[in-house]
Amino acid sequence: MEGAGESDFRKVESNSYMDADDLDLSRLLDKPRLIIERKRSLEERSISEISIAGNFRNVDSYENIFSPMETVARSGWNTPASSTPHALEPHPMVSDAWDALRRSLVYFRGLPVGTMAAVDNQSEEVLNYDQVFVRDFVPSAMAFLMNGESDIVKNFLLKTLQLQSWEKRIDRFKLGEGAMPASFKVLHDPIRKTDTIAADFGESAIGRVAPIDSGFWWIILLRAYTKSTGDISLAESSECQKGMRLILSLCLSEGFDTFPTLLCADGCSMIDRRMGIYGYPIEIQSVFFMALRCAFSMLKHDTEGKEFIERIVKRLHALSYHMRTYFWLDFQQLNIIYRYKTEEYSHTAVNKFNVIPDSIPDWLFDFMPTRGGYFIGNVSPARMDFRWFALGNFFAILSCLATPEQSTAIMDLIEERWEELVGEMPLKIIYPAIEAHEWRIVTGCDPKNTRWSYHNGGSWPVLLWMLTAACIKTGRPQIARKALDLAEVRLLKDGWPEYYDGKLGRYVGKQARKFQTWSIAGYLVSKMMLEDPSHVGMVALEEDKAMKPVLRRSASWTC
Repeated sequence: MEGAGESDFRKVESNSYMDADDLDLSRLLDKPRLIIERKRSLEERSISEISIAGNFRNVDSYENIFSPMETVARSGWNTPASSTPHALEPHPMVSDAWDALRRSLVYFRGLPVGTMAAVDNQSEEVLNYDQVFVRDFVPSAMAFLMNGESDIVKNFLLKTLQLQSWEKRIDRFKLGEGAMPASFKVLHDPIRKTDTIAADFGESAIGRVAPIDSGFWWIILLRAYTKSTGDISLAESSECQKGMRLILSLCLSEGFDTFPTLLCADGCSMIDRRMGIYGYPIEIQSVFFMALRCAFSMLKHDTEGKEFIERIVKRLHALSYHMRTYFWLDFQQLNIIYRYKTEEYSHTAVNKFNVIPDSIPDWLFDFMPTRGGYFIGNVSPARMDFRWFALGNFFAILSCLATPEQSTAIMDLIEERWEELVGEMPLKIIYPAIEAHEWRIVTGCDPKNTRWSYHNGGSWPVLLWMLTAACIKTGRPQIARKALDLAEVRLLKDGWPEYYDGKLGRYVGKQARKFQTWSIAGYLVSKMMLEDPSHVGMVALEEDKAMKPVLRRSASWTC
């Protein structure tokens, strides 16, 4: 989360700035809130019951719980967000975390519209940490929803939706209409007594890369808001329906791709600097899959909606098969890759991507346990990135991109390799770090992404909420409690850092901001989920058995 400061935003009315009078939330906020009894969740329409030919019909809801823990209640339309504000265990960190989270609130015309990335008053350079990031706001939104404070989330969803309609240009190139901003900043003019918004669609970011995941996070958050509050009127509004269609039109467009995965540039996601994730990174594919399923549950079956529902169904089937088949790695599959033949031709090839076995890194042979597995970082022609990426694997579980067996195997891996993936501060964003000559080539000698620091093997407390949600969904909450206990030892004392450095995550990051909002919110969300596991329903989807492929290889996770 870096980039140019306020002066670098282009002060062009149609592109980067909009006056307060042009962004009036009241018109949409005044819509009546509709509370309905739970009959069936939107996402509970099985894809198998949607005809590709366009024969749509209503179906009954699933009765299967999304987690093996049958005692855990699902978060439904009528689930109370939180009976009492701050209804948490009396840990001294909780009240401090809430105070810090509220200090990060950003207001536009008197209404809260998000939280700034960090409130580090000791830092000399603000950079863009005083902005509201779409990606970063998600855990903050989850915390507010769980605490019964949904208005700020609704304000944020509407504000970013309005920003989507702006004309977006980088130099002389115009971005797609559906692109969502990476971040925005509210500028207060005390003399004119007006508020102005400056949005960054990638033109001010380091590397000038547009955030592919912003639109996906917006859809995921819209579904979480709807699931938590029972207010379907927002998702069904013409504005939100159009916003979803515009996002989907960008990522479902036809081209020269031979794979259902999304082709991405480096720096287009949470890992927003050059780290060798170009191609088909697991982080984007998992969030993409999640967003598709969320959009499928919320799109109307009108003329325009049906077209996109058909395209979503086709893509979900293809994407789930591709990821479960080619990205999955366990001990048995590693042994198969180790024995691959190369230069195979025709559709009968086993080594379909022509991966050279000698390219398997030495660390992987010791790292891979006999019990466990994970989705590797990237698969493309003659290339497999075998690194562990936390966010991608956790969202594979939450979205049901991973089968139940694969989800269990991912949890097994975390237990088997606790010291490597969790250490003394949860949680490694990537494992392992790259160093020496490889670091120079892959990162371009990036001084911030040195070994075991920042995105290069750093430990990020924000990932705690994703781990917790995945643990609860798989019936392994004890793993999350253990990680939370570790975080509570130091997070408050260290001033809520953005990330930690070192193999074990022992040191506060060398350039880490203090009072990093998503570190604070991630802790609160994790805490509230463990107190009331039904909250997980906001970000966890149920398995659609129609998408489960017959795997003809690597089935060791069932052993």
